[in-house]
Amino acid sequence: MAERQFPKNFYWGAATSAHQVEGDNHNDWTEWEARRAKFKVTSAKLKKWPDYILNNYPNPLQEENYISGRACDHYNRFREDFDIAKFLGHNAHRFSIEWSRIEPEEGKFNEKEIEHYREVIRALRERGMEPFVTLWHYTVPLWFRDKGGWVNKKSVDHFARYVRRIVGSLPEVNLWITLNEVNIYTGYGYWSGVEPPGRSSLVSYFFANYHFWQAHRAAYRIIKEIKKEAKVGIAHSVTFFAKNPIKSFFWNHLFLKSLGDLQDFIGVNYYKSDRSSSSHTDLGWGIDPEGFYLILKEMSRYQKPIYVTENGIADACDSMRTKFIKDHIEAMKKAMAEGVDVRGYFYWSLLDNFEMPRLDGFWPRFGLVEIDYKTQERKIRPSAWEYKKMIEEHRYG
Repeated sequence: MAERQFPKNFYWGAATSAHQVEGDNHNDWTEWEARRAKFKVTSAKLKKWPDYILNNYPNPLQEENYISGRACDHYNRFREDFDIAKFLGHNAHRFSIEWSRIEPEEGKFNEKEIEHYREVIRALRERGMEPFVTLWHYTVPLWFRDKGGWVNKKSVDHFARYVRRIVGSLPEVNLWITLNEVNIYTGYGYWSGVEPPGRSSLVSYFFANYHFWQAHRAAYRIIKEIKKEAKVGIAHSVTFFAKNPIKSFFWNHLFLKSLGDLQDFIGVNYYKSDRSSSSHTDLGWGIDPEGFYLILKEMSRYQKPIYVTENGIADACDSMRTKFIKDHIEAMKKAMAEGVDVRGYFYWSLLDNFEMPRLDGFWPRFGLVEIDYKTQERKIRPSAWEYKKMIEEHRYG
């Protein structure tokens, strides 16, 4: 039964994003962090934190927590990290390319950095892992920000130029994700203004969403022009709304509907529902595997293959992660048994990393691999071994 639900070509792995793990980036987020760190510490002092959070370094009461700095030094240690992923049974890995490295000045491309990402892809291939490559994951170059970011009507042309260059330089990539969580980015960045670019404007929110829509369509066509057989989609943040169909439409479906047939698959990033729960993550999010099953059923209406591009838990003690993964895989199995075309599952995240949308920083621990941010030592968590067993069971069972 497991083999039928999870065919041999099913992708199992984990995900990362450039700014959250690579380290030593310089982009719009870098400068935002520097401006906001003191405020975040002041806000954190108003909350009551459990000892298991405060005993870690960095913790929410330290400014270092909110400055990405060298992060996990994944830029230099990606081969070591991919060795770990291979050892854990992963046959695929999702990562993002840092636009600010590729095009640090408008129209000027850094060939050294393009070669770096060639090496990243080569390292994955050498370890038998399929690369899922994200072109944009929250961050932008400073010159792009200074020109107005995603509100600028020329933002689509700027993004298309970058896409053409990087996709043309990486012809061996078969699976591209153009954009990550547009709804999160525009909601926090242009509606509430709590993440870059820090605006709170209905007009800006509208135009940013419109330009993202155009940017995906432009990127899709460029990728297909360069490599017709490549598969292209987005990674979309979804929440199961039990009793609010209007909110579900605007959050889960509006952007996907706007893309029409210019998407070969749908990437689902699922963490929570709006239902009450008896168990919660370190970030206070309710855990709801059934909501995962229900949202996969909901996403099947598009009649596109689905990849679970993110699904994870902030759990510093690693006391809930094994059950979280197991329960969500079981929910996915149930959806697949009922005809939902799911083709891959990526846990978020391979490594502990710098949590971005609300600038929570380093204290939330999502990783299968624990990172000591003082020494950069990697330590495989017990839940990672259990995830490996699940992969082996479903791949060979």
